[in-house]
Amino acid sequence: MELHDFLLIVKYFILGAIQGIAEPIPISSSGHLIIAQRLLGIEQRGLSFEIITNTASLIAIVFIYRKDIEQLIMHSLLYIKTRKESYRADFRFSLYVIIGTIPAGVVGVLFGDYIADYFTSFYTISITLLITGIALWIIRNMQGVKRDGDLSVKDAIIVGCAQMIALIPGISRSGSTVIAAIGLGMKQSTALRFSFMLYIPVSLGGAILGVTDMINSPDIKTLALPYFVAFISSLFFTYFSVKWLMGIMEKGNLKYFAYYCFIVGSILLVITYLF
Repeated sequence: MELHDFLLIVKYFILGAIQGIAEPIPISSSGHLIIAQRLLGIEQRGLSFEIITNTASLIAIVFIYRKDIEQLIMHSLLYIKTRKESYRADFRFSLYVIIGTIPAGVVGVLFGDYIADYFTSFYTISITLLITGIALWIIRNMQGVKRDGDLSVKDAIIVGCAQMIALIPGISRSGSTVIAAIGLGMKQSTALRFSFMLYIPVSLGGAILGVTDMINSPDIKTLALPYFVAFISSLFFTYFSVKWLMGIMEKGNLKYFAYYCFIVGSILLVITYLF
């Protein structure tokens, strides 16, 4: 293996790690990937890399929440069949996940390419990171009371719209949904669970819709090994990042993510004006 090929694999490992670490936590994986790609001198054509690394993150998150997903599916089907009250809460939660998925799904299909083309400058990412930091700071000490069974259609729509806004790089998907959920009075554990449940169908839909683009990508053969390395890296780091976030949420330490967004957003803003 030549040095150039080895360095390329290392770069894609780093990109996969960034995706894996940043996807679950409220600092925007898309914004950080754009920054990292430019710093590493990697120009992505098409959506192949995004699809591959997002799919890896999806697999890790589904594995972590596999028991919750199984329970939601089974209890929803049993409620439809039997109408037993004991299954009603999980049925409603599943229904709210579907409702909350719609805004981001529709906007992503209709305007995803436009957003990817026009909202990727350092200036845009710096502003959106600062906005994310401000929102995290506002809700940092909020302790909601709503549990899974207390959610409403209104909650699902509002959190779903927050996920839609996160299509803009720099606006964290997990951050926007968790912020909206906590702002609506959800307990932090419920907010986190609902956030990741919303991520699963959106990410799965994006992966399915992007299969054709990935197959037809001019880079898929030449970058097969780097993509595979990025996939494994993203899978590994997503798993541990989700576990880490769970611990942080239990301790109520979201303010540290706000500090991080303020620092990185400010640095990018300065770089934008200087260069």
